[in-house]
Amino acid sequence: MTGSRELLAAREHAGERLDLFLAGQLPELTRSQLKRLIDDGQVTIASAAVKAGLKLRGGEVVRILLPAPEPVAAEPEAIPLTILYEDPHLIVIDKPAHMVVHPAPGHRGGTLVNALLHHCRDLSGIGGMLRPGIVHRLDKDTSGVMVATKDDRTHQQLARQFKAHTIQRRYRALVHGLVQNEHGTIDRAIGRHPGQRLKMSSSTRRGRRAVTHWQVLRRYDRDRLTLLDLTLETGRTHQIRVHLAEMNLPVVGDPLYGNTRQARGLADPHLRKLIEQLGRQFLHAWQLGFVHPLSAAEMQFRAPLPPELQAVIDYLEQKYAPPTAEMSACRHSTSRESA
Repeated sequence: MTGSRELLAAREHAGERLDLFLAGQLPELTRSQLKRLIDDGQVTIASAAVKAGLKLRGGEVVRILLPAPEPVAAEPEAIPLTILYEDPHLIVIDKPAHMVVHPAPGHRGGTLVNALLHHCRDLSGIGGMLRPGIVHRLDKDTSGVMVATKDDRTHQQLARQFKAHTIQRRYRALVHGLVQNEHGTIDRAIGRHPGQRLKMSSSTRRGRRAVTHWQVLRRYDRDRLTLLDLTLETGRTHQIRVHLAEMNLPVVGDPLYGNTRQARGLADPHLRKLIEQLGRQFLHAWQLGFVHPLSAAEMQFRAPLPPELQAVIDYLEQKYAPPTAEMSACRHSTSRESA
């Protein structure tokens, strides 16, 4: 998307900040992109550059000059992808753990973007983005379903669905602690942690609303573990991990928000070994649903738990399985002989 756009600030926008007005009118652009456009003087009213905090009066025409997409810094790399679906407009993949979504300092190569550039060769780059095709992301050590786009129109329309919270995103997480209720909702704003820049937190003055719905799937009482199914209503950075950690239910294996003492404190040596060998948090995006931007078809994709996560669940299920009739009879017979 390049060129210029003109937006009329209606009377009901009177008193609204310019940057918030633009964020609502241009959901395909991130707040950082909009800030950069404003700071670069690319947003004007009556031919005059304006500031982000300008209060609109209503009736203004806001003109935005959109630059051509910046050259993609990432290089194509022949990295294998697990493709769940692909058409000329988008691609749905099952992202493995340990893969960064887009290049960043310390991760210039080996990212999902590098792999997509090699596979697709025609990814979108909206508003000068250096994250071609990426509409949403998963943390490096979170696995599961992701969608990427191949053209601007698809990108813009999917971005609107994410902004409207109509995308269905469901996760599985194993957490330390026994969740008492069967289901619930966490509605707590999240922003940058005030003291630790790598972390997010609800203890911040500039948090954005974050809503996570959860449901208990299984409790493993003796090991004080709970398997949860989670649905995201919003998609803030580290949202699930922050919300659960602040409930004193850290995700198993989480190196940033977890508590290593809880894993080391597990009495079952085999379970402790399985968890220590994960090398990642037990968090998996198992389902993604959206409306196809062009065909309007409702689409839903699922990805099974990766083997290392499934191995933990298989062991727990075997451990907590009720005894069979044969085992019960054997135990009863042994008890009588002992008597």
